[in-house]
Amino acid sequence: MLGLMQDHPLLVSSILRHAAKHHRAAPIVSADHEGRRSRHSWPAIEHRAKQLAQALKRRGVVPGERIATLGWNSHRHLELYYGVSGMGAVLHTVNPRLFPGQITHILQDAQDTHLFVDAALLPVVQGVAGELPACLRCIVVMGDAPAPPDLGREVLSHDALLAAESGDFGWPDLDERSASSLCYTSGTTGNPKGVLYSHRSTVLHAMAALQPDVFGLRASDVVMPVVPMFHVNAWGLPYAAPMAGSALVLPGPKLDPASVFSLFEEEGVTFSAGVPTVWTMLLAWLRADASRRFTRPPRLVVGGTALPVAITEGFLKEYGVDILHAWGMTELSPLGSTCSRMFETKDWDADRWLAYSRKQGRPQYGVDFRVLGADGQPIAQDEKAFGELEVRGPWVAGGYFNAPGDPAFTEDGWFRTGDVVTMDATGAIEIVDRAKDVIKSGGEWISSITLENLALAHPDVQLAAAIPVRHPKWDERPLLLVVPKPGTNPTPDSVLAVLEGKVAKWWMPDRVEFVESLPMTATGKLWKAELKREWKDFSLEG
Repeated sequence: MLGLMQDHPLLVSSILRHAAKHHRAAPIVSADHEGRRSRHSWPAIEHRAKQLAQALKRRGVVPGERIATLGWNSHRHLELYYGVSGMGAVLHTVNPRLFPGQITHILQDAQDTHLFVDAALLPVVQGVAGELPACLRCIVVMGDAPAPPDLGREVLSHDALLAAESGDFGWPDLDERSASSLCYTSGTTGNPKGVLYSHRSTVLHAMAALQPDVFGLRASDVVMPVVPMFHVNAWGLPYAAPMAGSALVLPGPKLDPASVFSLFEEEGVTFSAGVPTVWTMLLAWLRADASRRFTRPPRLVVGGTALPVAITEGFLKEYGVDILHAWGMTELSPLGSTCSRMFETKDWDADRWLAYSRKQGRPQYGVDFRVLGADGQPIAQDEKAFGELEVRGPWVAGGYFNAPGDPAFTEDGWFRTGDVVTMDATGAIEIVDRAKDVIKSGGEWISSITLENLALAHPDVQLAAAIPVRHPKWDERPLLLVVPKPGTNPTPDSVLAVLEGKVAKWWMPDRVEFVESLPMTATGKLWKAELKREWKDFSLEG
């Protein structure tokens, strides 16, 4: 027997329609590359998104066609999120920080026909103009450009494209399982891989983000995604904010602490999300002047990599700002878990909770976890046993775009994340490494991430990376690479002293080497694959 309920498809366009109808006064503030701000409303954004959909349809764009973007967080980029997906095409956000060869590879792989690019990012396109795929027939410039550059393609203006349309457009009823957007992984171990989201997965992910123990957004919130809109759709915030009816502040490319803080204060931001680098820089900037205080402490979310507990503690105890630790991946849309309080931890004091908050936490409803050890069996939930995390759920990828049969997906329907984790009795996880980065010494595993985080507690250490190097007896042993803070001269012994007593003796790095810099990926993570290539000929004496 089937239920007698109405059947309406879960579509991206329905989110914007809801915000435009029921949250008309909530402002959308957009900053450009010079910090100038423009203001719109949800009805205005829907009107402009409909104009965009009309323009694309007039140009012959059909459902399923990929439309690429190279853009910062702006109202024009937001219009693309809804105009492209809403008409049935597929929004493909491209990371401008990728290497030129990676950008041209994913444009070719996606077979994009149009590329919308921020005026400030035109040099990126000019740098790859000779390698653009033949399928890309038009480039649309978002914002003011002095003169359309010669890119070997038709070049149009975003605003002029919209101005030619009335906006009298009805969002079509689509199959909720049809593709809505496409994001590529950062490509740390080869060419990026495409993750193709559906309308259904996107709407369900946004609904999950609104849970109190996840983002917990309200209609009275002012939301500022500092995480870029080309990073897994800004963690779903461009969908979750209008679903809640929140105001939205889009900071553009200026993410220095002074610019970010001015938006917090002047626009009344109550919620923001970003990677550890942003919040670490902001805390240092706040501490540099005692007069710099939040009028209203916002709620912050951090993800991408682990945030040192010292940063979380500094924000909470010095500025009254609570930071929620979240974990996810491109393949998870991206939200998988958050480290929020639960029944077992609700009465813990601040210090005990801060120590625990380093964890990636437990999954929210909609995501299921399992952790399997090297023997293929579930690990003990004792915070000591290691295993690879596998996930499944309605907003978890079931395969990669144009890459059938990838071994990351199991035969019984799970996605292998590549993250090596421990799990406690509550089911909360803590990432101890990537499967490809675990140091295998004498048949035992050593967590490179643990060694790095401990080394960062040294007052003179700016960056640290632990990588495996060859050893004649133990196969691999840890080498710790350290970038000193400017003007300091730490010694190997002083760095190792920070680790003493905090890890098993056989975990201790055999060597500490000081370097001027460490390679980073386009998403700001340590590029371990490149480090291993650089140090592949280094070996340790027995």
